[in-house]
Amino acid sequence: MVSKINSIAVLGAGIMGAGIAALAADKDYKVLLLDINEEAAQKGKDSMVSDRAPMLSDLSKINNVNVGSFDKDFELIKDYDWICEVVVEKLNIKREIFEKVEKYRKDGSIVSSNTSGIPLRDITENMPNRLLADVCITHFFNPVKVMKLCELIPGEKTAPRVIDSLSYFLTNVMGKGVVNGKDTVNFIGNRIGCYLILKGLHQGSKARSEGLSQEEIDGIMSRPLGLPPTGLYGLVDLIGLDVMYAVGKNLAVNLPEGDMGIPYVNLPVEEQNMFDKGQLGRKTGGGFYRIQKLDNGEKKKEVFDLTTSLWKDSEKASIEGNLNLILEDSVRGNYAWEVMGSTLSYAANLIPEIADDIVNVDRAMRWGFAWSKGPFQILDELGPLNFINKCKERNINTPTMLEVLLTSGSDKFYSSDNKYLTIEGEYKKIPK
Repeated sequence: MVSKINSIAVLGAGIMGAGIAALAADKDYKVLLLDINEEAAQKGKDSMVSDRAPMLSDLSKINNVNVGSFDKDFELIKDYDWICEVVVEKLNIKREIFEKVEKYRKDGSIVSSNTSGIPLRDITENMPNRLLADVCITHFFNPVKVMKLCELIPGEKTAPRVIDSLSYFLTNVMGKGVVNGKDTVNFIGNRIGCYLILKGLHQGSKARSEGLSQEEIDGIMSRPLGLPPTGLYGLVDLIGLDVMYAVGKNLAVNLPEGDMGIPYVNLPVEEQNMFDKGQLGRKTGGGFYRIQKLDNGEKKKEVFDLTTSLWKDSEKASIEGNLNLILEDSVRGNYAWEVMGSTLSYAANLIPEIADDIVNVDRAMRWGFAWSKGPFQILDELGPLNFINKCKERNINTPTMLEVLLTSGSDKFYSSDNKYLTIEGEYKKIPK
């Protein structure tokens, strides 16, 4: 039975698959990279040594990667210890791949899916116990070389040795920050991060009617709240409006009844019109923003005004303030509360549904979405009691973990002696 990982087969040679394969190859591990045909696999391999942005730190390590096709070379996975599926996010295709994996893999080999939102139980439904014992989710974030986060999600029958082996390998060999989540839709990072994005888009219409520009909204949803400088609309341009559309459809099917995210699974009218026109973001030359090259060679940034549906010169808005903006009684503060405040409430209501503790949630948002602080660290900085009082003012039920905090008699989620508050209302040492 395999307990140590010495070789990796990556199924799917797109950006993510190539990134995972390159990271393993960079660490001097034997890698098999397969795709629908050998040309696609070779393209993925070639991208690892691209002159513009090589995925490999040591270009000579490209020799650790062998390529092949699903049709001709699938049986070669029998020689590999960890088989990582990274194909398109479509359930039927993933199930077909998994059925084929089970046919050819050796006893004890670890099998994982890099899905970003499809529950593992759906991928493996009615599959043999032999596979169910060896399977899990390993959700890397893109670009693999840069992003620290990898979510590790077991299935109901996954053997402990699988999670232990992968956790050690991902942490100590691949240099990732592993967070342990549960087999729920979108897992940890994307469940909270996509709620923030979709709620932000929906709240944007009201904010614009109250006088906030899109640039001001991006200014709020960046440095003051400890979020990346792209802001909201800039982040969606980077991700792609088509991706957010697909995320919403997946959430619509899989979110539990009564979930706070259900009202926001569809794009707002203005963003839906953009999607329908194919105005998706950077990948299509422009979404909410675009760069125009002038005749004199200079570049000009334009914003797509959602109110008028016209392009105009973009004027970057520098928003002063910090996290306390969430509690501020102003147009800007109200937007911060309705979006970031709501996201903090959402996160506080998702334990123990998506993770057993606040540490995994905070790490997921810092390592996967580049937040400077995780949701519970933000609540500690705001003062949980201040946040609870704001909830009461708005007739909002106190979120689960804030109720736990109140019952415990404490005023912070993290203590000064490096401990965190558990769902049971006790403090435990923060794991490394």
